[in-house]
Amino acid sequence: YFQSAPLGSPTGVKGITGPMIGFISGTDVERTMSTIDMLKKQIQEGNKEAAKKSGKEDKTTKKGHSIFMDFYAMGARKHMKTYGTTQEQFAMIAAKNHNNSTMNPLAQYTFPQTVEQVMNDYVVAYPLTRAMCAPIGDGSAAAILCSEKYLQQNPDLKERAVVVRASILRSGSWKTDTISQRASTAAYDVAGITAKDVNVAEVHDATAYAELNVIERLGFCPIGEGGPFVESGATEIDGEVAVNPSGGLLARGHPIGASGLAQMYELVTQLRGEAGKRQTKDPEIALAHNGGGTIGSGEAALCIHILGRQ
Repeated sequence: YFQSAPLGSPTGVKGITGPMIGFISGTDVERTMSTIDMLKKQIQEGNKEAAKKSGKEDKTTKKGHSIFMDFYAMGARKHMKTYGTTQEQFAMIAAKNHNNSTMNPLAQYTFPQTVEQVMNDYVVAYPLTRAMCAPIGDGSAAAILCSEKYLQQNPDLKERAVVVRASILRSGSWKTDTISQRASTAAYDVAGITAKDVNVAEVHDATAYAELNVIERLGFCPIGEGGPFVESGATEIDGEVAVNPSGGLLARGHPIGASGLAQMYELVTQLRGEAGKRQTKDPEIALAHNGGGTIGSGEAALCIHILGRQ
């Protein structure tokens, strides 16, 4: 089976969805870029104004700056204003992921960061500091799939095999940021589970705010309560649902195109009980969340995979 799927970050993991469903049509790139150009100036002005109010320097005009960080920062500020989320809670997510990555020999960053260090890093787009934003690097990942029939014919493989219980791909919407909710709801239905059944998850934490937003959209906690949920330790390796034990995009790294399959590798490793010091406690259900591109205020394409032990 071969396919070309130019979806940005979800490209690799689309290789798992692809054999199960047909290719989903792309978006109007010209329209998307036109919208981004139109919004870019407005967003950067908003970043500078927010930075002034916070008393921290804004780096949105720094060479190589990404417009995606502006979108995430805008969402973070809205979340803070609407729900009382704090910059420190975003920093807790980044610190957690950096600390997790110290136990992952395949991570791009293998040094720990404290909440204070994360908050004192320079501001990329308020409230996001550099340590709250994922790096882009080189990397590769691969997955081998087989049918249930093949597994029955090769019983020696069965002990370490992991079941793909759901594989869902959804396109974004210009109207509302509901893609994570729509995709995860469909995945839960296919797998016959609820969000509460998930033991470990790898999510698309392009920024610390993205992880907080995603855990709400996946149903791990109510909308607006992501900050307190994180602060309670619920997303730590030994928490209610371990989120990004690999270090996530923030620290494991973000090799665009391979990030989604890297998530799958981590979750398979967790389900097999082979994750070493970062091993979660006896996980049975794992969820991978990977998105890419931008439509409106959400991703242009997003994949949800649910894996389970045999």
